[in-house]
Amino acid sequence: MSQYRAYPAYKDSGIEWIGQVPEHWKVARVKRLASLRNERRNDVSTDTIYIGLEDVEAGSGQYKPTNGSSRQSEDSTVGIFYEGDVLYGKLRPYLRKAIISEMAGCCSTEFLVLRAEKTEPRWLQEWLLTPDVTHQIVSGCEGAKMPRADWGHIGSIEVVYPDQPEQAKILTSLDRETARIDALIEKKTRFIELLNEKRQALITHAVTKGLDPNVKMKDSGIEWIGQVPEHWKVARVKRLASLRNERRNDVSTDTIYIGLEDVEAGSGQYKPTNGSSRQSEDSTVGIFYEGDVLYGKLRPYLRKAIISEMAGCCSTEFLVLRAEKTEPRWLQEWLLTPDVTHQIESGCEGAKMPRADWGHIGSIEVVYPDQPEQAKILTSLDRETARIDALMDKAKQSITLLKERRAAFITAAVTGQIDLRGK
Repeated sequence: MSQYRAYPAYKDSGIEWIGQVPEHWKVARVKRLASLRNERRNDVSTDTIYIGLEDVEAGSGQYKPTNGSSRQSEDSTVGIFYEGDVLYGKLRPYLRKAIISEMAGCCSTEFLVLRAEKTEPRWLQEWLLTPDVTHQIVSGCEGAKMPRADWGHIGSIEVVYPDQPEQAKILTSLDRETARIDALIEKKTRFIELLNEKRQALITHAVTKGLDPNVKMKDSGIEWIGQVPEHWKVARVKRLASLRNERRNDVSTDTIYIGLEDVEAGSGQYKPTNGSSRQSEDSTVGIFYEGDVLYGKLRPYLRKAIISEMAGCCSTEFLVLRAEKTEPRWLQEWLLTPDVTHQIESGCEGAKMPRADWGHIGSIEVVYPDQPEQAKILTSLDRETARIDALMDKAKQSITLLKERRAAFITAAVTGQIDLRGK
């Protein structure tokens, strides 16, 4: 950011992490600049636009509507917002979820709905999204597993700001500069998507056609697959694996616990998070053992399935499967293929929170060779996908650096460390 000049004169802000700010800027607490809109209702039509936490992208301040909106019915209690309000996600504030509403509607009660009165809504949003302010908010949260911020604490946080015309100039310059970074992020994101598509096509081909392009083929009897190697077999999942339906509510919280949030969508990888949702030792959990396949039955379109490397307990939103006549990895990769996912989805119940059940999954057909050939195919897959994964990791690292650069640039702008008025 050396190409940006500083303001002509500065003064001490009185805020330790900021230090000096432009001489003409002011300092005030959030509650002096914005008010909490605490309007809630339980009689809002489901036709009214609804925003859930899952519809807000972490860190970017962007609205990204999903299929997984969690409003259940017209009599659900919701928050009410109006055009120009700032919706700030108070649950797990480290996720940094805040957007400016472009219309009136209703939202999850896990949002604080703020009305900016003496500052631009966007200034308030960007301020709440800065890493240092997020750290302050998190430090005042209650709850270890599901930390929540409250208005009393957020309202006490100090903001530095110029007058609104200057804010508008700075924000316009910010939009122009961050658009360049966003374009690079979008380009790299698209590259990752293409690599993911290539990776999935490679896996699907391997588990439906094998490795030998010259092998004699036969009709599988499964429309979306067509032909398979002549020596391969076809069987339903329930003939190859069993459901382990062991549940307990007396498992120590020291026991390893896997929640749906700990499994990366589509990749089959275990990525433990801080947001594990097990509440206490008397919570009912599923039991799994080493080598079991844990398949996420809630919202199966997310494609969450991992192979356990040890014994432990898990959310009851997993089906715990024991592969008995096939390699666990073969079963996992099969369940993660897009076509099988589509079949599973078609048998789900529930519109907002669709769930798959063992009866339907168990009836799905699998094509497979004997286990030694499965192992050979999977070893080859590991080799090929490792190359793709390395490229994806490199692109992801680049995106992380760009996002850090973006956040640092915004922080510098809204704390007055750089002068964007004339940009």
